[in-house]
Amino acid sequence: MAEERPGKGGGPERDETPDERADRRWNETLQEVRVAQTGAQILFGFLLSVVFTPRYAELGTFDKTLYVVTVALGALATGTMIAPVAYHRLLAGHHLKPHLVRDAGRLVSVGIVLLALTVNLSVLLLLHVATSHWIAWVITGIVTAWFVVCWLVMPGLLLARKDGERTARREDADGGDGG
Repeated sequence: MAEERPGKGGGPERDETPDERADRRWNETLQEVRVAQTGAQILFGFLLSVVFTPRYAELGTFDKTLYVVTVALGALATGTMIAPVAYHRLLAGHHLKPHLVRDAGRLVSVGIVLLALTVNLSVLLLLHVATSHWIAWVITGIVTAWFVVCWLVMPGLLLARKDGERTARREDADGGDGG
């Protein structure tokens, strides 16, 4: 088992100070934000243009309400994904990077949920307008389930597997008899 050096943070598998760990985690967060933020902004831009098309006036009350909710969620997703950058600008030089990293991680998580809602409602809006059929709801349900599998279930399974391996290693190190 690797041993953590005194005065160092980041766990036994890394040799970094708490400040180095915060810098690394901040850079990782920025990379994540760049990917998700771009998708949110592009989708939001397309959503904004819909209201200016001739077809928008023909939409029924349900579709217009769904559109408004989807645009609002898109705005919230975009704002939430951009927030870590604004946060950093306001806090730069105040030696708060570990707090910034923690809060930015929370903002990105909320932004991803808002983005998933925006994407799913966009799919429902598009398919409902295109088909005026119940199949729009079924396909949207499938898309939503796929998001849940990719964004929650798969990472959860990986964590469970890692925890199981860690427990097995610990039991082996303790003699393996479990009691």
